Parts: sequence; C-alpha cells; structure tokens
Amino acid sequence: MLEIILTLVITHLTIISVTIYLHRHQTHRALDLSPWASHPMRFWLWWTTGMVTQEWVAIHRKHHSLVEQPGDPHSPHQHGIIKVVFGGAWLYADGTRNRRDIEQYGRGTPNDWIERNLYSRYPNLGYLTLLCLLTALFHGWGIVMWLVTVAWIPFWAAGVINGIGHWWGYRNTDTPDCSRNIVPWGIIVGGEELHNGHHNRPASAKLSEKWWEFDIGWMYIRLLEIVGLARVKRI
Repeated sequence: MLEIILTLVITHLTIISVTIYLHRHQTHRALDLSPWASHPMRFWLWWTTGMVTQEWVAIHRKHHSLVEQPGDPHSPHQHGIIKVVFGGAWLYADGTRNRRDIEQYGRGTPNDWIERNLYSRYPNLGYLTLLCLLTALFHGWGIVMWLVTVAWIPFWAAGVINGIGHWWGYRNTDTPDCSRNIVPWGIIVGGEELHNGHHNRPASAKLSEKWWEFDIGWMYIRLLEIVGLARVKRI
C-alpha cells in the first residue's frame, strides 16, 4: 500500500512540475515563478524524467508554431493517432535531435551553471539515481515503482495529451487547430486535459474556461501565488 501511495505522489508531483514549470512558466511565460518554486521543479523533473528544459520548451513551441501542419513534432493528423499515443516519447526524442530547432525555439530557458554542468549534460543520471534509491528502499517493488514513474510522462503527456488531445473530445472554441478537451476535470495530467482551452489561449496560466471545468494546475498556481512563490501574468 505504501508503495502505491508513494508512486502516485511521485507521478503527481512530476505532472504538476511539467504543467506549471515547463509548460505555463517556461514555454508560454503565463506566470513568473520564484526560484524557490522553479528550481525544485526543475530538479524534480531531472530526477524523475531526465527531461531538459530547453528541449521540452523548444518542442512545444514548435508544435504551436506548426500545429497540425508538416513539421509539427507530434500532431496525430501528421503522424497518426496510434503512433503519437504509443510512440509520443520517440517523436519527442526525434525532435530533440534537431539542434537548430532547439536553439531557435528554446530561447530564454535556464542556462546557469547547474543546467550546463548537470541537468543538460547528464540528463540520465537523475532517474538512474532514483532507480537506485527506490530499489534500495523497496527492493523488487522499487523497480516496479521506477518503471511506472519513468513511463508516466511519456504515456500521459507525450501520448494522451499530444495524441488524444488533438483527436477526440469536446471543444469550447473553434480554434484553427484540432485541439480537444479530453475531459472537463483536469486532474490526472495536471489540467492539460483541457487542451482546447490551452490552444484557444496559449499564454493563459489557467486552462479551464467554463465554470464546470476544473484545472488542478491552476489551483496549485493560485496556492503558490498566495504564499508569494508565483505571480500570474495572464489568464
């Protein structure tokens, strides 16, 4: 039971770090984060996923720039829904190999000492140390916990949101792309389930649009704002 609870906590913190730090803060500049909030999230993502901030930001900005067109890194209308849902992580990896795109679309992301000498230089070291820690603490169950942890973002974010979020669901706004709200309650993927709301207003820190929609990422942002660790710029 402890292993299940801890796994859910770890994956939830990872999802929240992706949607608040990588997506809404770094990519779209919808809010400012205090270093006391942004750096723990950056460390957590390195530790649990190995994702490099500049690469993630560049891939997502390119997606918005070329949405549903040739060159979109992960549009199901270009690559096929099955390939995006089950191979989204490989599409993301392919996108990171184009260093010209990474530099062009990834401008303004952290380039401090720890980013250059640890996070970007050794992206695999983080989640391998997590594997060692979980195995030492929980033995065989630790390996299972780690596998779930490292597969969480590739499936839910790279697969479900990038794939189903442009294929199936409802739309509040007739945006020029194919974005859809998968469900009205964004909890499992931190609010990213409200994908049509995001594409309608990419620079908004809040993804929900209707009173009956719930964006848990926005709830956390408001809590961070209350304690002085965030400042919303646009909704």
